[in-house]
Amino acid sequence: MSKIFDVIIVGAGSAGLAALREVKKRTRNFVLINDGPWGTICARVGCMPSKLLIEAANAFHRRGTFEEFGIRGADNLALDLAAVLRRVRRLRDDFVASTLKATDALGECAVSGRARLLGVGRLEVNGRELQARNIIIATGSHPVVPASWRVPDKQLLTTDTLFEQETLPPRMAVVGLGPIGVEMAQAISRLGVNVTAFGCGTTIAGLSDPQISSVALDLLGREFPVYPGGRAYLDVVSEGVRVRAGTMEVAVDRVLVALGRRPNIDGLGLERLGIELDEQGLPFVNPHTMQVADLPVFMAGDANDQIPLLHEAADGGYIAGINATRSAPTHFARRTPLAITFADPNIAIIGSRFQALDGKKILTGEVRFEHQGRARAGQRNSGILHLYAEPESGRLLGAEMCAPAGEHMAHLLALAIGRSLTVRDLLRLPFYHPVLEEGLRTALRDLAAQLPACEESDLAACDAFNAEALD
Repeated sequence: MSKIFDVIIVGAGSAGLAALREVKKRTRNFVLINDGPWGTICARVGCMPSKLLIEAANAFHRRGTFEEFGIRGADNLALDLAAVLRRVRRLRDDFVASTLKATDALGECAVSGRARLLGVGRLEVNGRELQARNIIIATGSHPVVPASWRVPDKQLLTTDTLFEQETLPPRMAVVGLGPIGVEMAQAISRLGVNVTAFGCGTTIAGLSDPQISSVALDLLGREFPVYPGGRAYLDVVSEGVRVRAGTMEVAVDRVLVALGRRPNIDGLGLERLGIELDEQGLPFVNPHTMQVADLPVFMAGDANDQIPLLHEAADGGYIAGINATRSAPTHFARRTPLAITFADPNIAIIGSRFQALDGKKILTGEVRFEHQGRARAGQRNSGILHLYAEPESGRLLGAEMCAPAGEHMAHLLALAIGRSLTVRDLLRLPFYHPVLEEGLRTALRDLAAQLPACEESDLAACDAFNAEALD
């Protein structure tokens, strides 16, 4: 190994691997340090195993629609929960193996151990001091579990441990109604577990539009009890774990804690960089360069606590990897904000959130899916979508939704917002019949009715039939 590295990358998660890819293109004088298991949070305990569980849960839940479709015998179907979890782990391990290909061949350039900063350009790992011209910190995050909860570890689960279970108990509570809490509460309930969910805020899954959140809460509440707006307290009782929030109290066998994740910075030595840290112990990180202050230090992914999503972590690692190999950092434009919660219906936030626009002069377009033709055909007719646009230009600003096929409409809207398209630009696009995206067109038409009329020769003026079978 060289005495002074061009780059040291600390962390081999999504951001670290993205940084590694760019660093390797520009220098071979680097080292990658990782503490704990190799393989990304997404592949091991996040995006992929959670979606495997959700797919199984939704497949089993679908039996509830069979009778309406004329399919008999749904009551004879049974779920082998242990088999479900075995499949989750088997495919999860395949996904982890695919991420390990990026690091398996690094040889001595890959080091297992916990890094500790000694100062700018200096760190220690496994009792050895290493120096580098640039350091990238991509140490990821860990689940938040309140220290005040006096409950044995075996009765508390997080997404770090949930997928390792051989089976699940009859009664569970989910504490936390962010994206992960909502996804897992619904999935576990659909797998036959008696679930009760608790949340601290009045909205769920990151939504800020109270009307969208209200609809999402109502739909979830039809499947299992949901209690938002109260801080949960836990203690051990003879019948298991008691969870209390406000006037609600329930005894369960285990609790899934989904209160978010915290950056892995404990013991990292950020205070040795000689710059100001916030109340969480984090420095300011420029979101367009990933640079920490004006230092040759870059921080990407969950570690910087900005946007804990895989595509954002990958972008952050990409930016950090390039800037850590240049004499001066480049300023990168970031993508249109996009967040999806894989509940059923999907929950999504695109572009500017309602909360950021609240108080400004905006137009809102709405569609509800109860009577939308394609949604009714598939017994998916529930949910709501709001679009937000500028009054003068009709330019789309953002959207929030709890809607069937929301994950697909969200990508279409992210494209439109990223290209600064207007309501009528989208209405000029073809909408095939019958598709769920016709619901999106209904919301666009609602917005268009609030804008100055366009020429009759413009197909954006083509109006609705006002017939469920056609719209």
